[in-house]
Amino acid sequence: MDDSEPCLFGVLTASDRASSGEYDDIGGPAIESFLRDAVTSQWKAVRRLVADDKEIIEGALTDLIDNQGCSVVVTTGGTGPSPRDVTPEATASVCDRMLPGFGEQMRAVSMQYVPTAMLSRQTAGVRGSSLIINLPGAPRSIREILDSIFAAVPYCVDLIGGPYITTNPEVVDSFRPPHARRE
Repeated sequence: MDDSEPCLFGVLTASDRASSGEYDDIGGPAIESFLRDAVTSQWKAVRRLVADDKEIIEGALTDLIDNQGCSVVVTTGGTGPSPRDVTPEATASVCDRMLPGFGEQMRAVSMQYVPTAMLSRQTAGVRGSSLIINLPGAPRSIREILDSIFAAVPYCVDLIGGPYITTNPEVVDSFRPPHARRE
């Protein structure tokens, strides 16, 4: 990818009630707010709002990556233990490999704030040269988690063949080993 082209971030909200218009999607806008604060390289968001349905979520994920060209897809919603929470299953089914360290860290962060965080099934995985990260639905949790894990995202995207993402070190100081940094 040419550095002058924006990195495409897919922002996918999985929610029966928001997708039916019962209430407003607040998770997707929270992700975009973080990206506006944190990412300094050129980027653009591609939004999707879908019901909590495994096949629909799979279709949205594959469309965002395979057709829209998103290098990172951040999902919100559908990570709990209820029967309709199927975002992790949809993610695993479209990924080439899973990255369990992301889920471990996301739960560790959330456990600092709420004891029920251990019920969350947040995860992350790779499809081709794209990274998918599953977040919970609450905007406060989204921000707390992204503040913690996003430092690893730019280098992960480098390693899987995606674009070079830069961040505002006052928001998130992304880590790259010295040999991988650009001046």
